[in-house]
Amino acid sequence: MRTLGIDFGERRIGLALSDPAGRFALPYRTLERANDRAAIAEIAEIARSEEVAALVLGEPRRPADGAATAATARVRAFGARLASATGLPVEWVDESLTSREAEERLRAAGVRPARRDALRDEIAAQIVLQEALDRRRRREAT
Repeated sequence: MRTLGIDFGERRIGLALSDPAGRFALPYRTLERANDRAAIAEIAEIARSEEVAALVLGEPRRPADGAATAATARVRAFGARLASATGLPVEWVDESLTSREAEERLRAAGVRPARRDALRDEIAAQIVLQEALDRRRRREAT
């Protein structure tokens, strides 16, 4: 079962896709977000063409205590509209500090600063998706 990971941003949306077995998250691409309607249509088309069975969205939370932020409601609303448009279930994963972790991974890999902006969001989506895949595997193992 393929799963699509989504790191929502007002300007860019990072996407990651699992392998068919649902074990590994791979960076997929970054969408330039013009508006919600266009972004949802594009993500829905990707989900159809890649035979995605579930969506994972990063949910903004305060790193200190895990509380909802102002952005949490915004992302939740986007996720609800996306679920409605695709008919796919949505799983939520705390995305606290994923952009920072993505930046650190790109820096450690020697990616030039000019190239990091283009990759940061899809790497953040990969981190969110891998967390969901690992959590799913742990549940299945028990």
